Amino acid sequence: MPEPEITTIEVGDGAAIPRPEDKGLVSAWWIALFAAIGLIVLLPIIKPDPYLNILRFIPDGIVITFEVTVMSISLAIVIGLLTGLGRLSRNRFINLAASLYVEVVRGIPLLVQLFYIYYALGRFVKIPDMLSAIIAMAFCYGAYMAEIFRAGIQSIPKGQMEAALSLGMSRSQAMRQVILPQAFKVVLPPIGNEFIALLKDSSLVSILAVSDLLRRGREYASETFNYFETYTVIALIYLIMTLFFSKLISIMEERLNEGR
Repeated sequence: MPEPEITTIEVGDGAAIPRPEDKGLVSAWWIALFAAIGLIVLLPIIKPDPYLNILRFIPDGIVITFEVTVMSISLAIVIGLLTGLGRLSRNRFINLAASLYVEVVRGIPLLVQLFYIYYALGRFVKIPDMLSAIIAMAFCYGAYMAEIFRAGIQSIPKGQMEAALSLGMSRSQAMRQVILPQAFKVVLPPIGNEFIALLKDSSLVSILAVSDLLRRGREYASETFNYFETYTVIALIYLIMTLFFSKLISIMEERLNEGR
């Protein structure tokens, strides 16, 4: 009796990636994007007060959101690469330390990590709110990046390493010059997914008084009591950003697949 096929189910925190073969998702992506952009454009025209005032109030928050996201993901990639290599290390201590970091960090909610670094560690050393946010998010997402890099490296055929060693390369040289360049092509799409998830999770940094998009929205809403209008605009802006980057990731995947 033939063994049943096993279907792998992938669930991410980011927006669904609109791939050409999924016509329904592509259509939904276009509808959602144009609907969100249309509302952002029309609402200030139909009702300038408060929608136009909101859009004038929050641009600096959007800049802070991108700064936190980009710096966090950059640091998370470095942490993830080093930890992923540690997870594959033959050194028992390094492997254990890397595995322990992944398991512990992934078992603690990001919000708790933000509180811990800013408030709990603040008892011993005062870390600025912006830096605390970046460290916490990079530390958290670094654990997820580690598993992405580990899986990416392991996806490269073992013969690649053996061939490099047979040419006289050391194991570290083979990893840097042969394995990692190929692995980076494999891990780029999932890293893009993590970027989208981190972009959304960056809204949590508002609890540390970081003036990101959500924080600026809360400030405006608390001053004017226009909660419905303010959070409608905030939601639409987040939706546009995540949809936009999901499309960029889709284009990147297509080009990577064409290059293989």
